[in-house]
Amino acid sequence: MGALHCHQISASYGRGDVLSGVDLVVPDGSLTAILGASGSGKTTLLRVIMGFIAQEQGTVTVGDTVVADAAGVSLPPERRSIGYVAQEGALYPHLTVADNVSFGLPRSERKARVRASEVLKLVGLDPRYGDRQPQELSGGEQRRVALARALAPRPPLVVLDEPFSGLDAALRAETRAAVLGALEAQGTTALLVTHDQAEALSMGREVGVLMEGRLIQTAAPAVLYRRPANLDVARFVGEAVVLPGRAAEGVVTCALGELRLIDKSIQGPVETMIRPEQIEVRRGAAGGALARVTERAFYGPDSVVQLRLQDVPEPISARVLGPDVPEPGDPVELTVLGDVIAYPAPPESDGARPTPPLLNVPVSQ
Repeated sequence: MGALHCHQISASYGRGDVLSGVDLVVPDGSLTAILGASGSGKTTLLRVIMGFIAQEQGTVTVGDTVVADAAGVSLPPERRSIGYVAQEGALYPHLTVADNVSFGLPRSERKARVRASEVLKLVGLDPRYGDRQPQELSGGEQRRVALARALAPRPPLVVLDEPFSGLDAALRAETRAAVLGALEAQGTTALLVTHDQAEALSMGREVGVLMEGRLIQTAAPAVLYRRPANLDVARFVGEAVVLPGRAAEGVVTCALGELRLIDKSIQGPVETMIRPEQIEVRRGAAGGALARVTERAFYGPDSVVQLRLQDVPEPISARVLGPDVPEPGDPVELTVLGDVIAYPAPPESDGARPTPPLLNVPVSQ
């Protein structure tokens, strides 16, 4: 059993709390990703779990063992049964791949090299790589060897600290798949700490968002993306179009028309959150909200267009699939696909908002 439980973890470096009351559960045999910007407390949380620093409050439990609490229990890192994959891999340059992988094993297993061969296969590397030096490997191969070293002692829990940083996009995807396969094959519980949204959403069974030392929301990736707890999370996890509106009877009226709400209980002035890929852009105007394209950026399979709506001071973004992308200056019709989410507007804005324009209001040139 390698479930991780962090209860009310608080930690500081003498200048205010870096972590404040963090509650985190990583179920046995699953991977949870912690997503946060630089300075959010991700590294501090990792260091507390690993035993590199002591928390000031709270309890850390791995499986059935309390490895740290505020009452004085603090097992050293080597007794916590936690595998660790550092940024850049951090392989020992003077050891062969096999010796790196076997480093934490008993002497008899190190000499036999059987376990090293097993875990190299597990991460998708030929056991013959065992005789190579780390500098003879590509970046992705080094990350796989680092994971193999962490898995070799059969720890119930592995912590991955930004393990794919510095790899190109194709290699990141390939290495992520290999890491997930190896963790699942061994049934290892894992905690991934990252600032990469795509990485967190594609790998985690659950994803937690850490902001200013607080774990704001932990949920399945689809729930986190579609129903973020607040606007800060919405803007951090993906792109967000935010428009003022008024909600009533399960519908919000905003500059993009009357849209169905996910949460039908919300009423009154709101901030409406729409994902750019929900906005369908069509040339001309035959029934949708009118806008004018101001900019576009090409990303291969899709393009992002910036759109100007009447009575909306800031441009909004939409993602357009395929080759038929309108040019800057083109008038377009906008339709919102699916339901949207809304959040109560700040109190000071109540009554101060103009009535949002409805469909078919022409946009000024």
